Amino acid sequence: MLPDLLTPLAGEYQFFNLFRYITFRTGGATITALIISLMFGPAMIRWLKSHQAEGQPIRADGPESHLVTKIGTPTMGGLLILGAFALSTLLWMPLSNPYLWPVL
Repeated sequence: MLPDLLTPLAGEYQFFNLFRYITFRTGGATITALIISLMFGPAMIRWLKSHQAEGQPIRADGPESHLVTKIGTPTMGGLLILGAFALSTLLWMPLSNPYLWPVL
């Protein structure tokens, strides 16, 4: 979305020419996904813990340390990673790219 909005301004402001380069957009998308994960991660972990009281199932035949340390560990943390990835991709990739929609 950002390349679609800011690339036309490259004729007037040279800085916006950076949005034409895939390496710049990749770096921006990576940093954006990291910031999204750091901002929403703690709140999502608290929300997952409150909605999943038992946490991850623990096998009885596993190591003894798992019985103590893994109690109450929330699952579904991949939702945060996928959400940050999808939002960052939509923000930094041209929406006219035909490969965007099958990947998401």
